[in-house]
Amino acid sequence: AGTWTAIGVAIGLGGSFALARGIHGLLFEVSPADPASVLIATSVLAVTAALAAWIPSRRAARVDPVVALRME
Repeated sequence: AGTWTAIGVAIGLGGSFALARGIHGLLFEVSPADPASVLIATSVLAVTAALAAWIPSRRAARVDPVVALRME
């Protein structure tokens, strides 16, 4: 999950910098490449992706493999 998150973040950052000229007129007193804004947005998305992968995997790790195989 971490690899896919890193790939998504890289593509998203590349796309945001590529489209920065188009949204420049919509932003007030903030540049499209403001380091603080980019860092906060990237961090929030990365933490959300990590939690989305960690919570189900933690639940799955608690299940006994023999019980899981018998269910099928």
